[in-house]
Amino acid sequence: MTEKMQKAMNQQLNRELYSAYLYLAMSAYFENHNLSGFAHWMRVQAREEEAHAMKFYRHLVERGGRVVLSAIESPPKDWKSPLAVFQQALEHEQKVTKMIHDLLNLARAGKDHAADAFLQWFVKEQVEEEFSTNEIVQKLNWIGESAGGLLLLDHELSKRKVEKGADEEEKE
Repeated sequence: MTEKMQKAMNQQLNRELYSAYLYLAMSAYFENHNLSGFAHWMRVQAREEEAHAMKFYRHLVERGGRVVLSAIESPPKDWKSPLAVFQQALEHEQKVTKMIHDLLNLARAGKDHAADAFLQWFVKEQVEEEFSTNEIVQKLNWIGESAGGLLLLDHELSKRKVEKGADEEEKE
């Protein structure tokens, strides 16, 4: 692994941890507004992001690279509405998708086939991340100001399950 790729992988590890931190902040926002289903959905998302960070950690270690942890940026703590939270979550996932694509382009430019293969999982994952977040944005747009609709969606989101591997470190 080149020094440039190692540095980029460490940066992405930090970004994945920031994502977990962001979703945890969003969960806290929903807890403060008594929307426990929304809060649950965000906590599950935070755990997934931690698992993603650990994938980068393991990849670095397995390739003989050095894991270098750096400070995690502080996330926002307040939003105007549940819709604003999910709009930011969608924008964030779109930004992460670009980061993954940039990493993949770096791997391909450096003919780093191991990194290329590793990053393919993230390419697929980001399609799912954007889709599921956008689906909630669209539902919130439909709901508008309906308190009943918001409570029904809160109940629906409370049923989200933790994906296999999101609670434990896993090797690819």
